[in-house]
Amino acid sequence: MNAQNLKPEWADAVNGSGLAPLDKRVVVRPDEVPEKIGLIHIPESVRDQKKFAMQTVTVVAVGELAWSEAKFEARQRDVDFSAPAPGERVRIGKYTGDSFDGPDGKRYILLNDEDVLGRLEE
Repeated sequence: MNAQNLKPEWADAVNGSGLAPLDKRVVVRPDEVPEKIGLIHIPESVRDQKKFAMQTVTVVAVGELAWSEAKFEARQRDVDFSAPAPGERVRIGKYTGDSFDGPDGKRYILLNDEDVLGRLEE
Protein backbone atom coordinates (compact mmCIF):
# COMPACT_ATOMS: atom_id res chain seq x y z
CA MET A 1 0.00 0.00 0.00
CA ASN A 2 1.99 2.99 -1.23
CA ALA A 3 -0.50 5.82 -1.31
CA GLN A 4 -3.21 6.59 1.22
CA ASN A 5 -5.97 6.18 -1.37
CA LEU A 6 -5.01 2.65 -2.46
CA LYS A 7 -7.17 -0.20 -1.23
CA PRO A 8 -5.41 -2.75 1.01
CA GLU A 9 -4.80 -6.14 -0.62
CA TRP A 10 -7.25 -7.86 1.71
CA ALA A 11 -10.12 -5.42 1.00
CA ASP A 12 -11.86 -7.66 -1.54
CA ALA A 13 -11.70 -10.69 0.77
CA VAL A 14 -14.63 -12.18 2.65
CA ASN A 15 -15.72 -10.63 5.96
CA GLY A 16 -13.21 -12.05 8.45
CA SER A 17 -14.59 -10.16 11.43
CA GLY A 18 -16.95 -12.96 12.46
CA LEU A 19 -19.73 -10.38 12.86
CA ALA A 20 -22.68 -9.67 10.58
CA PRO A 21 -23.84 -6.13 11.42
CA LEU A 22 -27.53 -5.55 12.09
CA ASP A 23 -29.76 -2.58 11.40
CA LYS A 24 -27.75 0.55 10.54
CA ARG A 25 -24.39 -0.79 11.70
CA VAL A 26 -21.22 -1.10 9.65
CA VAL A 27 -18.08 -3.17 10.30
CA VAL A 28 -14.82 -1.56 9.20
CA ARG A 29 -11.16 -2.51 9.43
CA PRO A 30 -8.61 0.18 10.29
CA ASP A 31 -5.55 0.61 8.12
CA GLU A 32 -2.48 -1.00 9.59
CA VAL A 33 0.24 1.30 10.89
CA PRO A 34 3.55 0.43 9.19
CA GLU A 35 6.56 -0.67 11.25
CA LYS A 36 8.93 1.24 8.99
CA ILE A 37 8.69 4.19 6.67
CA GLY A 38 11.66 4.04 4.35
CA LEU A 39 14.66 3.41 6.59
CA ILE A 40 13.01 4.88 9.69
CA HIS A 41 11.71 2.38 12.26
CA ILE A 42 8.54 3.55 14.04
CA PRO A 43 8.55 2.60 17.76
CA GLU A 44 5.68 0.41 18.96
CA SER A 45 4.44 3.09 21.38
CA VAL A 46 4.00 5.53 18.49
CA ARG A 47 2.37 2.85 16.29
CA ASP A 48 -0.15 2.13 19.08
CA GLN A 49 -0.99 5.84 19.41
CA LYS A 50 -1.47 6.13 15.65
CA LYS A 51 -3.52 2.92 15.52
CA PHE A 52 -6.04 4.21 18.05
CA ALA A 53 -6.24 7.58 16.33
CA MET A 54 -6.49 6.09 12.83
CA GLN A 55 -9.37 7.44 10.82
CA THR A 56 -8.93 5.77 7.44
CA VAL A 57 -10.71 2.40 7.31
CA THR A 58 -12.07 -0.10 4.81
CA VAL A 59 -15.72 -1.15 4.91
CA VAL A 60 -15.95 -4.90 5.57
CA ALA A 61 -19.68 -5.54 6.13
CA VAL A 62 -22.85 -3.45 6.03
CA GLY A 63 -26.14 -3.94 7.90
CA GLU A 64 -29.36 -4.30 5.91
CA LEU A 65 -30.59 -0.81 6.87
CA ALA A 66 -27.25 1.02 6.67
CA TRP A 67 -27.57 4.41 4.99
CA SER A 68 -31.35 3.96 4.51
CA GLU A 69 -32.04 7.41 5.99
CA ALA A 70 -29.39 9.00 3.79
CA LYS A 71 -30.87 7.30 0.71
CA PHE A 72 -34.37 8.49 1.66
CA GLU A 73 -33.16 12.07 2.22
CA ALA A 74 -31.31 12.02 -1.12
CA ARG A 75 -34.45 10.88 -2.96
CA GLN A 76 -36.52 13.58 -1.24
CA ARG A 77 -34.05 16.25 -2.37
CA ASP A 78 -33.41 14.71 -5.80
CA VAL A 79 -29.71 14.22 -5.03
CA ASP A 80 -27.52 11.31 -6.14
CA PHE A 81 -26.34 9.12 -3.29
CA SER A 82 -24.51 5.82 -3.35
CA ALA A 83 -23.71 4.17 -0.07
CA PRO A 84 -20.21 2.88 0.62
CA ALA A 85 -19.98 -0.84 -0.08
CA PRO A 86 -17.64 -3.50 1.31
CA GLY A 87 -14.13 -2.97 0.00
CA GLU A 88 -14.44 0.83 -0.19
CA ARG A 89 -12.22 3.07 1.93
CA VAL A 90 -13.82 5.72 4.11
CA ARG A 91 -12.96 8.14 6.92
CA ILE A 92 -14.45 7.87 10.40
CA GLY A 93 -14.18 9.90 13.60
CA LYS A 94 -11.20 9.16 15.83
CA TYR A 95 -13.05 7.73 18.82
CA THR A 96 -16.20 6.32 17.26
CA GLY A 97 -17.56 2.79 17.37
CA ASP A 98 -16.73 -0.35 19.29
CA SER A 99 -13.34 -1.89 18.58
CA PHE A 100 -12.97 -5.70 18.69
CA ASP A 101 -10.70 -8.50 17.50
CA GLY A 102 -12.11 -10.86 14.88
CA PRO A 103 -11.50 -14.61 14.82
CA ASP A 104 -8.85 -13.93 12.18
CA GLY A 105 -6.86 -11.95 14.79
CA LYS A 106 -7.39 -8.60 13.04
CA ARG A 107 -8.80 -5.44 14.63
CA TYR A 108 -12.29 -4.31 13.52
CA ILE A 109 -14.66 -1.51 14.49
CA LEU A 110 -18.45 -1.77 14.67
CA LEU A 111 -20.11 1.63 14.21
CA ASN A 112 -23.30 3.36 13.13
CA ASP A 113 -23.62 4.31 9.47
CA GLU A 114 -23.82 8.00 10.43
CA ASP A 115 -20.31 7.77 11.93
CA VAL A 116 -18.83 7.39 8.43
CA LEU A 117 -17.72 10.90 7.50
CA GLY A 118 -16.76 10.50 3.86
CA ARG A 119 -15.54 8.21 1.12
CA LEU A 120 -11.99 8.32 -0.18
CA GLU A 121 -11.84 8.81 -3.91
CA GLU A 122 -9.47 6.37 -5.57
